[in-house]
Amino acid sequence: MRRLFPVTDRTAPAAAPAPQVRPEGRSEAPVNLVDREWTLDELAEAYAYPALLTTPDAPATSDAPHRWLRANMVSTLDGAAQHDGRSQAISSDADMRIFGTLRGLADVVIAGAETVRLEGYRPARARDAFAARRAADGQAPAPAIAVVSASLNLDFSLPLFTSPLVPTLVLTGAAASPDRVRDAEKAGARVIVAGDGPGVEPDRAVTALADLGLVRQLTEGGPRLLGQFAAAGVLDELCLTVAPLLTVGSAQRITGGPVLPDPERFALAAVLEEAGFLFTRYRRI
Repeated sequence: MRRLFPVTDRTAPAAAPAPQVRPEGRSEAPVNLVDREWTLDELAEAYAYPALLTTPDAPATSDAPHRWLRANMVSTLDGAAQHDGRSQAISSDADMRIFGTLRGLADVVIAGAETVRLEGYRPARARDAFAARRAADGQAPAPAIAVVSASLNLDFSLPLFTSPLVPTLVLTGAAASPDRVRDAEKAGARVIVAGDGPGVEPDRAVTALADLGLVRQLTEGGPRLLGQFAAAGVLDELCLTVAPLLTVGSAQRITGGPVLPDPERFALAAVLEEAGFLFTRYRRI
């Protein structure tokens, strides 16, 4: 048994968006079919982080994880995570609404340096739609951006570093160039060492962020970074948009890196749909 949440709700406008059960693959349409778009608040409820997340002042227990790392990625039907080097071409308006919702719920957005360069990352902005929710949860007005980079080959003159609402974080290894570390700090970024060598160790990265109180963690890739998180066993949830598109070619998948010795199993938590795009959520078993 699995649950289907349509992004375009087909219940009457006054009704709450209830999940529709699909027993053995058969969908059951509700009555009173009236199309309407979900509000951002309804999406925020659907994508809420686990309620039992702890803080550094309240140690984790078996029932309360110290942090929760979710990934948000998009893929075509034939497995392409991008087209012509960027993900925007395989996205949609509904996908961007969910993208914004996931950012609106997160304490920190983690991205690899290559993704930051290719996608033209800018500072996350505060949004009125999530202000009350964030304030109630003790969050900053907007999530911090955390850039993972071994070389620190980044343009520290960009607004991402010089004028963010919340200071940008840079995760790197102990062997990083001291000059580049100084450049990052001079631009206003906070540098976090999360590895003994040149690169970042995934488990140390997510732990270091959680120790700063950034427990609601979101990664937007790229594929190599997501592959590292998955291989290290620190990825708790995957939010995957499946676009009804074929690109052919040899575009990268949503993860990159060495093959895992054994595939890791995830359980389907929810599905949303609009215009043929499927918005899935899977949680690690």
